[in-house]
Amino acid sequence: MVGRLEGKVAVIVGAGSSGPGWGNGKAAAVLFAREGAKVFCVDINAAAAEETAEIIRGEGGAAEACRADGADAGDAEAMVARCLEVFGRIDVLDNNVGILEVGGPVETSEESWDRVLDVNLKSMFLACKHVIPVMLRQGGGAIVNIGSIAGIRDTGVPYISYSTSKGAVVPFTRSIAMQYAGQGIRANAVLPGLMNTPMIVEPLKEAYAQGDVEEMIRRRDAQCPMGRMGDAWDVAYAALFLASDEAKYVTAAELVVDGGITAKFS
Repeated sequence: MVGRLEGKVAVIVGAGSSGPGWGNGKAAAVLFAREGAKVFCVDINAAAAEETAEIIRGEGGAAEACRADGADAGDAEAMVARCLEVFGRIDVLDNNVGILEVGGPVETSEESWDRVLDVNLKSMFLACKHVIPVMLRQGGGAIVNIGSIAGIRDTGVPYISYSTSKGAVVPFTRSIAMQYAGQGIRANAVLPGLMNTPMIVEPLKEAYAQGDVEEMIRRRDAQCPMGRMGDAWDVAYAALFLASDEAKYVTAAELVVDGGITAKFS
């Protein structure tokens, strides 16, 4: 199928990649554009947002890059205003912003706790706060929030701020879905499992393998029932389904994309 988002405008918060390769937001932005959406690429790293927008334009799609800190109220309001100025509407909001810092309650500093909760959760709240009124005026829209299986299972790594923030994505998404179900706005969450994306390298290489990235990847692959981690495209295709009209009767759902690992952990 092609054109699954034809005529729609999608805001991707976290559309850049934290390193070489494909992060979840970058893959979602490019995939949504390939399916016909005009894509508003938001990232705290202006160069990363522009790189994603350039890929889309290079493939003949429509994209605009925007530098914004999703956890800053003023930036969140301004990014929505700018998207309306450029594209005139917002049909899809895909919240991909996320960071990970290792540590339990004793090791984690207050500053680290605040930073992770702000980036992973407050950014979703602020984006929804400013996008939902736009969707209400239009008569509907689709919100996709990227969580993690770390929010519903112990993955063996002590990262209390990350798992807490990702766990909160589920009731946060459900609350929005229930409040606006009768007004044409759907909200769903994607819960990725162990993924091989640029985000995992720096924060997890020590926790898994004393700094050996190849060994870290080997060990994470071995944890997965399929013998390998997923990648950003696996998350992006799940988000595409939930953003599309194919999911017009799907709301308040948690779509686990994990190669079966939560069944193993349970």
